[in-house]
Amino acid sequence: MNAGLQPLDTLIETTGLKNHDLVAARPDLNLTHKEIGKARKGRKLTSHTQRRVLAALNACLTARTQPAVALDAIFNYRGR
Repeated sequence: MNAGLQPLDTLIETTGLKNHDLVAARPDLNLTHKEIGKARKGRKLTSHTQRRVLAALNACLTARTQPAVALDAIFNYRGR
């Protein structure tokens, strides 16, 4: 499944973040750069991986004093 570029990609670009920032933000989540890349491109992810990406993104955003976002705001599909 390929859902196309996700709103996550736009949000990461507008805030000036890199894939590595999300991976490094929450080492306890064991996110990989490949998972972040797949999330941005709209490749098939499980709902668990989507939630891990969301947690890492919100950690980055709150560190930059920006408001946290919801899962629906960064993905336009639901994982299995």
